[in-house]
Amino acid sequence: MTNARLKPGDVIDGFVIEDLAHVGGMARIWTVSRPDIDFPILMKVPVIGEGDDPAAIVGFEMEQMILPRLSGPHVPRFVANGDFATLPYIVMERLPGVSLYPLLERLPLPPDEVAAIGAKVAVALDSLHRQNVVHLDLKPSNVMFRESGEAVLIDYGLARHVHLPDLMDEQFRLPYGTAPYMAPEQVLGTRSDFRSDLFALGVMLYFFSTGERPFGDPQRMKGLKRRLWRDPQPPRARNSAIPPALQEVILHCLEVNPAWRYPTAAQLAIDLQDLSAVKLTARAEKMKRDPLGMVLKRRFNPVPIETVRPQAAEAQLSNAPIVAVAIDLLGGTPELADALRHTVARIIENTPDARIACLNVLKINRIAIDTALDEAGRNKHVMRLVELRNWASGLKAREGAITFHVLEAVSPADAILDYARENYVDHIVMGARAESSMRSMLGSVSGAVAAHAPCTVTVVRNRPRPA
Repeated sequence: MTNARLKPGDVIDGFVIEDLAHVGGMARIWTVSRPDIDFPILMKVPVIGEGDDPAAIVGFEMEQMILPRLSGPHVPRFVANGDFATLPYIVMERLPGVSLYPLLERLPLPPDEVAAIGAKVAVALDSLHRQNVVHLDLKPSNVMFRESGEAVLIDYGLARHVHLPDLMDEQFRLPYGTAPYMAPEQVLGTRSDFRSDLFALGVMLYFFSTGERPFGDPQRMKGLKRRLWRDPQPPRARNSAIPPALQEVILHCLEVNPAWRYPTAAQLAIDLQDLSAVKLTARAEKMKRDPLGMVLKRRFNPVPIETVRPQAAEAQLSNAPIVAVAIDLLGGTPELADALRHTVARIIENTPDARIACLNVLKINRIAIDTALDEAGRNKHVMRLVELRNWASGLKAREGAITFHVLEAVSPADAILDYARENYVDHIVMGARAESSMRSMLGSVSGAVAAHAPCTVTVVRNRPRPA
């Protein structure tokens, strides 16, 4: 049955075959229906015949193992699998619209559009990685969008679930992937590092920004390995409209050593959502490729490739949390500020890859008209940013790990909660105000945040000194 030719009208396990939606090198995709399923669905059937690549069969097995374990808006909804003994298939949700592939006809895209697309894809990768899966074949044709705006990652034939056997690695010695998007460690055979997907996203961002692929499209192993020592032309050298912050992000993703890239997709998403807050380094101003002498040095003294083993992949995410620190610059005491700083310093010490977002809420009136200036004629928003930087000046964190955000809102609690939800925050740290009649009547901001936060909340209190 595995070689059966399907045709419209056939019925397989209750699924009615309708139209052929797509023919690929490794699979055919049919639109199908079943009376008890009330949303559009597809059936993916592998191409199995004489001379076909055995990796296609193994990849299909991997996809059958992985897709049922995934959930959420960033993956197609799984419906059913078919047995290889009869007819192998996967039935899944049919997404509306098309992939990012048609965008290639109008490259380069405006930088704002590139950043917006990249941020949505990074959010999808964060969801996938938190479910213990590395995609390993991220490219424009494997990204679609829901009508509600979320990016959806499709095609898990080359993916790796860190808790499942890796059949691709066990049966094949050559690396599998799409040549322009493969990370250096993937070229060398490593398939368990989430940061490989961040490299692929960096390639997409480069391609969308410049209209050129950073490493071309090599078809031989020799060409693939060049990315281990030969840096790409800086994006701004190809397109002067690219802002330095976007080049900073792209080249940060394209670092040869995974340890030099963003530690998580969530941290990458934050930078892409607000390029104005990106910490600029020498990457941002680079306008030429590295000189030949440096390239030859890397060629014969390769850059270290620091990857993680499958067992350590989950720890890689937990060691790089996003921590939002809500700081009260008006109502807090110096003692509480010190206690809050001490707590944050301990977090940085224990998780040096953490991203620390220092927040302050500039409360605005619900009805009355607000003024942007204080009594001295200074911009309130700017002054709060200065105060936040002063508050964090003693914290010892890696370069670019601490960012500062003034949120203008009617409700401080709602502003903090919205920031946490929109920026994939893992941990909120905030101080508790002293007891007061106003707090008793209206409730505390920390209490409201702790009650509704989508993550862990630590409320720091200033211990009273003994009498």
